[in-house]
Amino acid sequence: MRRLSNRGVVVNITKNIVKRVRSQFGRPTGFSGRVVGWIMALRSSNRRRNLWTVSLLDVQRRDRILEIGFGPGIAVKEISRLAVEGYVCGLDHSEEMLRQATRRNADAIRTGQVDLRLGSVDCLPLFAEPFDKVLAVNTIMFWGQTIDRLKELRCLMRPGGRIAITHQPRGPGATDATAAARGEKMAAALVQAGFSEVRIQTMSLKPAAVCVIGMNPFNENFGLQASDGRDYRNERDPRRYHE
Repeated sequence: MRRLSNRGVVVNITKNIVKRVRSQFGRPTGFSGRVVGWIMALRSSNRRRNLWTVSLLDVQRRDRILEIGFGPGIAVKEISRLAVEGYVCGLDHSEEMLRQATRRNADAIRTGQVDLRLGSVDCLPLFAEPFDKVLAVNTIMFWGQTIDRLKELRCLMRPGGRIAITHQPRGPGATDATAAARGEKMAAALVQAGFSEVRIQTMSLKPAAVCVIGMNPFNENFGLQASDGRDYRNERDPRRYHE
């Protein structure tokens, strides 16, 4: 009985440790947050996911771009390499991520090309000019009132501006099917928030990553296009895309 009891204690301790580590990916703090930042910067799948998302935005040299939850600053660095005459702003609510991303993008910050701030999608600052592109990689699951947040982001974008929201499910039981279902749900949220020409792209990782891309419309003719070519233009009922 004592052996079983001890085993139960070990299992509970292990579960608590895993839970605490996972929470750090949402808002890295302290030493554990520093380690999480290093993992995000060095993990191959994370780097590939970020660079892939940037590639889907078709970044131009004079673009103004906003990233929500820049983490260790991988996407910011790639964007600044492409938008050489543009402006790259990032918001992250983790002081540790701000420190790491600032070190990684120090040169571009000194020239004023990159502007990294401590902040959150839940309380967006005012900007002098609209953005051409907006992106978020594996952060949307931490947002509150997702559709409202997407509407607020759309207000910061110029007509014709593009948004890319990427998600790769992590943790026990995550599968390609999990990713696909999440992609459908995110696509529905973009439609409800008023984005047009919404489509879903998939990257072959383990499990798969999905990126939902939408445009801030010039008019109200909006809909959804899935990665398999299905076109739901003018479809305003988002219920069929939910999990």
